[in-house]
Amino acid sequence: MYVIPAVDILDGKVVRLRQGRYDEVTVYAEDPAKQLQVWGDQGARIVHVVDLAGARDGSGDRATLRRLGRSGVPFQIGGGIRTRESAEAVIASGASRVVLGTAAVWNPGLAAEIVSAVGAEQVVAAVDVREGKATGAGWLDEGRELDDVLSDITDAGVVRALATGIATDGTLAGPDVALLQKVIALAPELAVIASGGVGTVDDISAVAQLDVEAAIVGRALYDARFTFAEAAAAAAQSLS
Repeated sequence: MYVIPAVDILDGKVVRLRQGRYDEVTVYAEDPAKQLQVWGDQGARIVHVVDLAGARDGSGDRATLRRLGRSGVPFQIGGGIRTRESAEAVIASGASRVVLGTAAVWNPGLAAEIVSAVGAEQVVAAVDVREGKATGAGWLDEGRELDDVLSDITDAGVVRALATGIATDGTLAGPDVALLQKVIALAPELAVIASGGVGTVDDISAVAQLDVEAAIVGRALYDARFTFAEAAAAAAQSLS
């Protein structure tokens, strides 16, 4: 397992939301491109970027995307990618992967079209779960049953899913291990990226005991609860 630091962007700044609430915003840095470079310099294999305005209403921060693409640091990005053309444009701008939220949940046919256009390895389906349902639209919709969404995205040719327990996201209260286990059991063919709730290096070790590819860490790194190096070491030690 490897660790993926997060860079969430809103109004051109690096922020974190608590449980996806746009009225509970903490600003951590003024320049997303510089923050991306920080994680790259510390050894991150890839960085997880979320355009929060895009996730909420489909509007994308394309100027910031272009700056990120020029950084030379591999990153995956989600938020507002709701057409094949927008997915292709994101990859052309320098992103390594596109993360599909609303499209993955509500339009698996579009997800299949995007997989065909940019390649399966360049697509991640975001499976953000609240009370058993996967949601899109910045976590503001009613969602669909998790097992239905997982079945649809695998049929669409998606090979990688990002699983987030919304109730734990941004809380530092620990990951939703039960959710991760359920996703792995329902769709064993997917490479799973865990997200949400990591607050200690022990949390990283716990996630690494599961059959997941990677774990996203956001707030705990920005709050200096541990360093990226410590997180990476915990992930590596758990593999031995």
